[in-house]
Amino acid sequence: MKAVIQRVLKSSVSVDGEVVGSSGKGYMILVGVAKGDTEKHADLLAKKTASLRVFEDDAGKMNLSVLDVDGDILAISQFTLCADCKKGNRPSFTPGEEPVRANELYELYCQKLLEYGVKRVEKGIFGADMKVELINDGPVTICFDTDIWSV
Repeated sequence: MKAVIQRVLKSSVSVDGEVVGSSGKGYMILVGVAKGDTEKHADLLAKKTASLRVFEDDAGKMNLSVLDVDGDILAISQFTLCADCKKGNRPSFTPGEEPVRANELYELYCQKLLEYGVKRVEKGIFGADMKVELINDGPVTICFDTDIWSV
């Protein structure tokens, strides 16, 4: 699984002009599920996300997690994160998991974030044409890929 985590002051996602999810201070996260990803990947990614320390403490050091600052998370499914761009100029999306399974793991990731202590997790609508707005804080953007950790 892959995640692009952006520290935000606020974010929102709309479908057909209607806001379907939003966050205040915290993270706006794009989540991609690749073929072969499992429940263990979703759990590990959620644990790493909740523990990531990129919020500033009183000394101005990035020492605090989203849990420490009581931050929100807006998690948005993003199958294009799994694109294969090795050949040509048009990406191949075949590395992405099939939609039903991808949605299961995306939903599990969001549930695990709550289990790891995040108080508020909002979502987009899986598979919808979404419009995302955010005010990036920093900017701070971190990319996670569960392939780098043993699962």
